[in-house]
Amino acid sequence: MANTVSRGESFRRLHETDELLVLPNPWDAGTARLFTNMGFTALATTSAGLAFSLGRRDGIAAVSADETFAHAKQIVDATDLPVSADLENGFGDSPSTVAETVRRAGEIGLAGGSIEDATYRPDAPIYDRTLAVERVHAAVEAADALPDPFTLTARNENFVRDNPDLDDTFWRLEAYERVGAHVLYAPGLPDVDALRDVCARSARPVNFVAGIGAIRMTLEELRGIGVRRVSIGTSFVRTAFAAALDAAREVAQNGTFHYLDGVPTVAEFNELIDPRSDLPGTGG
Repeated sequence: MANTVSRGESFRRLHETDELLVLPNPWDAGTARLFTNMGFTALATTSAGLAFSLGRRDGIAAVSADETFAHAKQIVDATDLPVSADLENGFGDSPSTVAETVRRAGEIGLAGGSIEDATYRPDAPIYDRTLAVERVHAAVEAADALPDPFTLTARNENFVRDNPDLDDTFWRLEAYERVGAHVLYAPGLPDVDALRDVCARSARPVNFVAGIGAIRMTLEELRGIGVRRVSIGTSFVRTAFAAALDAAREVAQNGTFHYLDGVPTVAEFNELIDPRSDLPGTGG
């Protein structure tokens, strides 16, 4: 019998098991295929990866909704895995705009998405509590009205927007859970105790992002304190850009090519990204 489980349903089920869900964050179709072929069970987009690939800064609303959805559709089309999208702050202040963003995400085949409570305004970087909760509520209602399951992640930005107020973070995450958020997320928490407390306070899965803040734990250690989902966030794209930066510096400053030592060949990447038995490899 053919598998008729949709990607939205598959993604929702991945949050309901005892296994830790690990989401690598591709920044183009090639990395989406690479991570798919490595055996991951779902993917998530990265706003920083998209912004950097367009030559822009991340975190200042420099990428439009149209550009974000076009990019997300490329990722969705490059894989058969469920894909969750970084929907930033929903591309507008009003709950109705956030709801429309979620509806649009569902229409292009995304299995989930995250909504931040960041305003992108330096004078008031986080939405006030009432509006923030209304925005998440509108996002959840839009997600739940979609024909296919859509896993809505509510994201508090306090610790990455110069507002390191742990009590406010607790309050917001608990409020987001009360209005139906499926996953909770607060990047950049200050320490393991704070992360453990967030997990203990929530009946919903909590997402931890690698590479933001000082917390460095193994997957098994994260699972042990109650984390249910781990996203790679910007750390893979930063690692890739760092390798390119080091290589470029070596050539520009030293005139050498030692960076090539150990780098996979084109043929090897062909097999990692698009494994096919009917085509010869290229060894360049």
